[in-house]
Amino acid sequence: MTNNDILRRLRFIFDFSNSKVIKIFAKVQQDMAEDRLLAMLKKEEEEGYSACNDITLCQFLDGLILDKRGLKPGAELPKPTALNNNLIFKKLRIALELKEEDIIAILKLADFNLGKSELGALFRNPDHKHFKPCGDQILRNFLKGLSLKHRGL
Repeated sequence: MTNNDILRRLRFIFDFSNSKVIKIFAKVQQDMAEDRLLAMLKKEEEEGYSACNDITLCQFLDGLILDKRGLKPGAELPKPTALNNNLIFKKLRIALELKEEDIIAILKLADFNLGKSELGALFRNPDHKHFKPCGDQILRNFLKGLSLKHRGL
């Protein structure tokens, strides 16, 4: 999955307007021009498409966390980092305050079964011996389940 695809799907799932997405970026002090946002929301084959890099998607996810949960007292704004599916999944889990049971239920909505131990392996430290990389299929089904949960679609 591309960062643009993830951004588009999250915008759809939560029914965010362009101005809401711009406000989410502003939570991490990132200026986002509407024309740049619209270019990132386009599909690759569309004219005016602009790729969404890891830093930009990370800023959006961090802004989503701040929008949903707020900043911990005494904490600084998070620094954007390179992303992988595990980090994207983890940031969504934090933003939505999801427990293991919640995630498993969301995945079941998308007809995707994942056990607690398999799920736990996705959120482990990459150096842990039981760490498991999160594949596109898991992330795609999680986003599909979120869509079904929040939009009924």
